[in-house]
Amino acid sequence: MELGIYSFGDRKPDPTTGVQLSVADTLAQTLERIRLADELGLSFYGLGEHHLDQYAISNPGTVLAAAASVTSRITLSSAVTVLSTEDPVRVYQQFTTLDQLSRGRAELLAGRGSFTESFPLFGADLKDYDELFEEKLALLVHLDREDPITWSGNHRPPLDNVRVLPRPYGKHLRISVGTGGNPESSIRAGLLGLPVVYAVIGGEPERFAPLVDLYRRAGEAGGHAPEDMHVTMGAIGFIARNSQDAKETFYPYWLETMKYGVEARGWPMPTRADYDQATHGARQLFVGSPEEVADRLITVGKLVGANRYAMQMDWSGVPHKEVMTAIELLGTEVLPLVRKELTG
Repeated sequence: MELGIYSFGDRKPDPTTGVQLSVADTLAQTLERIRLADELGLSFYGLGEHHLDQYAISNPGTVLAAAASVTSRITLSSAVTVLSTEDPVRVYQQFTTLDQLSRGRAELLAGRGSFTESFPLFGADLKDYDELFEEKLALLVHLDREDPITWSGNHRPPLDNVRVLPRPYGKHLRISVGTGGNPESSIRAGLLGLPVVYAVIGGEPERFAPLVDLYRRAGEAGGHAPEDMHVTMGAIGFIARNSQDAKETFYPYWLETMKYGVEARGWPMPTRADYDQATHGARQLFVGSPEEVADRLITVGKLVGANRYAMQMDWSGVPHKEVMTAIELLGTEVLPLVRKELTG
């Protein structure tokens, strides 16, 4: 099982100091983190797309292109690209350009997104939420599999025997589908033969096992080889050398994100007891020592058959020094434990 990291470029005011990093500083720190992850042998770094002040990244492809110049091995991915409000032709070109720059290390992770601020920003209608994504994902797949391409749909002008350039560095661009747990998304990804990425925001990750099984059965029904069906699990977490230090460090930043969810989405306000329960044994939130987090990754990885796990460790702007230490521990201590257990 491969390990990696994803981030939204969080830059909310620090809940302990009140300081808010500039966009420039947040981006600079992001590149430092990606470079460290690459040096440590982690396999994946994904950057999410948001159009809100508390996040620094609205165009993951631009930041990933900068990261391509300071890395040599790590897969560089969006996490996610909000495909419903993008032009698939243009976003395909952006990521095939990244693929050429990085010599085959680009990944386009397409999803609906858990936020909707891009819809009014780019003139998309929320009533077309499902139709937009389905049509644009289908076009994206056709763009990768057909050269030249002839296509028509309801939400962009038709294409008539045109080439969309540049082409990927290899035969195909890696295109994955991101989902928060919608069964239809698992079925769609499976039938298309695309890798799937599950964003586990709350609850125990074991609950995703039936969805992974559904995805793999859909892949079989679609005529795709089992070895081509690739599953990534996402996790919220944080690592420190001592388990209790990890839990205490991460708590105020986790709480700050929960407060935003209460205001923006009507979530119930959690208590410290809720947090302690979620982090006990890294059960729901993968927060703890390297050994604790490794044990949890191994357990869940075996259960759901995950090929890759990606951790988000900078919620609400956990300080850079602590995040760098967490990345180092993920690469130097967690990764060897996971490899030893899962590869024999």
